Amino acid sequence: MSKQRFASVWDAIEDTPEAAENMKLRSILMMALANHITRTGMSQAQAAEVLGVTQPRVSDLMRGKINLFGLDALVNMTTAAGLHIEMRVLEAA
Repeated sequence: MSKQRFASVWDAIEDTPEAAENMKLRSILMMALANHITRTGMSQAQAAEVLGVTQPRVSDLMRGKINLFGLDALVNMTTAAGLHIEMRVLEAA
């Protein structure tokens, strides 16, 4: 049995490098949003109002249901939360 090493769990479980990168970005944004909500002490109802979504949607976010969120929605929510997103694009290793 050979052991493969991966830079990220997403690289190991996704079928393509493109899908893995998409999941990495989504997970970063979800964690940033969840941390922001927790850090500011907002209730899920308050967070929903700020983010422009429903409370069940915030619940899904807080529970890490990554398959329910696309990049566009997460970027919109992150911006609505008053957070700034910076992105770097690097050559593949």
